[in-house]
Amino acid sequence: MSNKEKYDNVFIECFGVTSDVLNEKFIYQCVPTWDSVGHMGMIAALEDAFGIMMETDDIIDFGSYTIGIEKLRKYGVDVLA
Repeated sequence: MSNKEKYDNVFIECFGVTSDVLNEKFIYQCVPTWDSVGHMGMIAALEDAFGIMMETDDIIDFGSYTIGIEKLRKYGVDVLA
């Protein structure tokens, strides 16, 4: 499974959405399940999927699907490769 597939699967499983909505418009609180509790669940799932531990500032700044791709690069995870 590619990093992109892993990344997308976290969003699909955590927020109960389909892959066709995962784009720059998919932002924090755009769906009811992406609230503060859902956010932390998503972060935990991403950390598990990629074997990383994100810093608090990155967790707070992770406000969209697109920003998340940039944040993961900091931890050596290239989602777009």
